[in-house]
Amino acid sequence: MPRYVALLRGINVGGNKKVPMAQLRELMEGLGYTGVATLLQSGNAVFTCKEKNPARVGTQLEAAIAGEFGFEVSVILRTRDELEAVLKANPLPGAEDAPSRFLVTFLSEAPDPKRFAQFDPADYLPDEFRLAGREIYARFPDGIGNSKLATVLSGTRLGVIPTARNWSTVTKLLALADG
Repeated sequence: MPRYVALLRGINVGGNKKVPMAQLRELMEGLGYTGVATLLQSGNAVFTCKEKNPARVGTQLEAAIAGEFGFEVSVILRTRDELEAVLKANPLPGAEDAPSRFLVTFLSEAPDPKRFAQFDPADYLPDEFRLAGREIYARFPDGIGNSKLATVLSGTRLGVIPTARNWSTVTKLLALADG
């Protein structure tokens, strides 16, 4: 059975869309998911499920969250193996040196290349970013807090749903998926 990583977008941020992790685990177990574990309070869960179609799993989980909590939450899913591939495919060196200044933005699907080409890397220096399939890797040498790039990556200007995690969280999620 596939092991999945669910990344919930925009929960427990600034007191909005509160989803207690214990309640999320119970909800997921009620859906028949096994080996459910969560990481942090920002909507990271790993689990095993009989369903082999990630799109169906994501739709099921989004509907269950809306029914349980009364608001919509986008869920970006990756399999355990896809998450490992994300870590291995990092095109920007140095993520391990400053993991809190390095983000992976997970996208619901690969963005339209023409739309992505509108973002000139020179406009965001010293920050750097690279698109690789359904992920954008970004390094923020001066921090994420005041970065124009971080704002762009968290928005919908690419026409797809994004959710970002720092490098440390991504590596911990893979370890949790393996645990």
